[in-house]
Amino acid sequence: MTPPSESGWREIVESSPEGIVICDATVPDCPVVYANAAFLQLSGYALSALMGRNLRLLQGSDHDQEGRQRIREALSRGESCRVLMRNYRPDGAQYWNEIFIQPVRDAQGQLVQWIGYHRDTRERLRTPEKHALAGLPAWMREDRLTGLHSRAYFEELLQRDWYIAQRDGHEIGLTFFDIDDLGTYNDIFDKAAGDACIRRVARIITGSYRRSGDLIGRWNGGTFAVLTQANASVAAHDYARVVLQRVRELLIHHPRATASGRYVTLSAGACTLVPPRELSLPAFIGACTTALQRAKGQGKNKSCATEASDFALVSDTGTPGKAAGSAN
Repeated sequence: MTPPSESGWREIVESSPEGIVICDATVPDCPVVYANAAFLQLSGYALSALMGRNLRLLQGSDHDQEGRQRIREALSRGESCRVLMRNYRPDGAQYWNEIFIQPVRDAQGQLVQWIGYHRDTRERLRTPEKHALAGLPAWMREDRLTGLHSRAYFEELLQRDWYIAQRDGHEIGLTFFDIDDLGTYNDIFDKAAGDACIRRVARIITGSYRRSGDLIGRWNGGTFAVLTQANASVAAHDYARVVLQRVRELLIHHPRATASGRYVTLSAGACTLVPPRELSLPAFIGACTTALQRAKGQGKNKSCATEASDFALVSDTGTPGKAAGSAN
């Protein structure tokens, strides 16, 4: 297949419904060198007002935002980063901007550009203006038990990153972690103890994935999902084993655990790939679920990577025989 010409790529990017900005990483302050029509409409700025300037101008005088520090850290490390920011249009109107920035390197591995993808989240969440100004409702984005991303919000971000990975041809990784024998743990110690166990495991997983581009959510029950980007996802399967070891080292007693040691353990299913155009996101999720089920079937307290047959087992809807975490 012949790749699009430069003019073809520009037409594709220019017609994208998502705001896209390119900044020059080879000079101080990373000035804007390109912005598509969707971004100009979102920000309210003319292209001439953005060219050669740093995008911090979008925050105006609202400097006390956690996202600004996370972006600075990602830029200094040359890593991807996802943040939610309060931005302001030239007339002072505020909007919530979901931003995903990604480094671009040349053939020698030198950082040459930053690409930013921007979206107004108020429209997506259908939040009334008066509520949007006070902040996005936490219950729409956050799992109440663990403080991680809710499944609905995680799936939405996963779908977006999947599209970007397919379009740009970069690697993406997805890992499912599930607490082994959580049902019997609840039977012995009650649900409150089970919830406490889920929270402790969630803290271990959160502390294990610290790159700016990592995304962690609670999928359901005692199942967690982790999305990693580009070089962060290279060793998704191997790194899952590290997480399993850290959970074992918590020494949470479980008298009816079927894995060795009579302690709470995790099983994991992981997949890393550059998604081909013909592969659907549900099939990707289903293959990771199948790998998790295989880890359960091999005695639990294990991590399994996806295999080619895992994708063949997934139906057209992307759903294998059981949902992730159903065989705990």
